[in-house]
Amino acid sequence: MKNLFVIITLVCASLSTIAQKPNTLTSQEKKQGWKLLFGGKTLNGWRNFNKKDLGPAWKISDNAIMLDNSEMDGWNTKGGGELTTDGIYENFILACDWKISEGGNSGIIFNAQEDDATKHPYSWFTGPEFQVLDNDGHADGKIDKHRAGNLYDLIKYEPENVKPVGEWNKVMIEQKNGHVKLYMNGRMVIEYTIGSEEYKKLVAASKFKGMENWGTYTKGHIVFQDHGNKVWFRNIKIKEL
Repeated sequence: MKNLFVIITLVCASLSTIAQKPNTLTSQEKKQGWKLLFGGKTLNGWRNFNKKDLGPAWKISDNAIMLDNSEMDGWNTKGGGELTTDGIYENFILACDWKISEGGNSGIIFNAQEDDATKHPYSWFTGPEFQVLDNDGHADGKIDKHRAGNLYDLIKYEPENVKPVGEWNKVMIEQKNGHVKLYMNGRMVIEYTIGSEEYKKLVAASKFKGMENWGTYTKGHIVFQDHGNKVWFRNIKIKEL
């Protein structure tokens, strides 16, 4: 019996050492068409929104992309800016992990347009946001539809399953032909269709109601927000549908 226990312990230890490394794809994922947007070593393929280069406050730390907010410029990070994909995506599944600092705020914005930097200086002028937040430590946590995992200012989800500050949350955003599904930690939490009457009513009742064409796009850039707080992202991968 003692020998059996030793064998089981050794097997478990062996399995833990061969667990999938961060920012990698399994052979099965590769066959399914997944591609990494961050391989853990460089920030190739990323830049600031409406710009050609990337602010130095976006760094690689502990196998993740981290926004270093040690210096501030208003409500943004000095040398930060919005982390934006070079690529434009329409029908896709985006997956990533995020964790937020105490009192932190960030977001994942998709379908962002770079057609007019004067008219659309930030990604959220055109694209909806999957909220990233410390619900307990940030003031937005007290606002309906502003909590982590919500479609910011449009749709909240219940019951919540977000993990607290310092722990990784797993997100998926699936969009196909304008139909969107948002997942938090393995559970689908929000579903809607761009352009539907229900969706139009949600936009009309939101803070974005006066922004021309806001939230109407079905393709665009994927953006990680600089809201002036330290935030981490890893295991960023995409599968085009």
